[in-house]
Amino acid sequence: MSETLSALLMIIGSVFIVIAAIGLVRMPDVFMRMSASAKGATLGVGATLLAAAVFFGDLTVSAQALATVVFVMLTTPVATHMIARAAYFNGTPLWANTVVDQLCDRYDRRTHRLQSRRCDSSEADGSTPAIEAGARTR
Repeated sequence: MSETLSALLMIIGSVFIVIAAIGLVRMPDVFMRMSASAKGATLGVGATLLAAAVFFGDLTVSAQALATVVFVMLTTPVATHMIARAAYFNGTPLWANTVVDQLCDRYDRRTHRLQSRRCDSSEADGSTPAIEAGARTR
């Protein structure tokens, strides 16, 4: 039974990793590539390590596998966010068909601080803006 479950988890993990690889090749800009690869690789590594924990059935191996899964799930999104932020600061171009740049005019390029909200004239008079303040449309 544990071998079947382990094999199933290995297949699921492999599928996620293949999807991450396809996303890395097929996505049009660096931000989408990073998103696809981070999500797919995190889930793929997690499923693969859970398969190892199930297969060996040893408490030590299971604890190490679960600790590694938790570590990967905590650090990969943070690392991906920081790399994407650095790419945005360096002016990495968005995909040509990107509709909204929600970070446009919100980052101070000198201090690297993000303004959480910018008030424009439509918000001051109580009307709802058509597009979120600070977003640039193409």
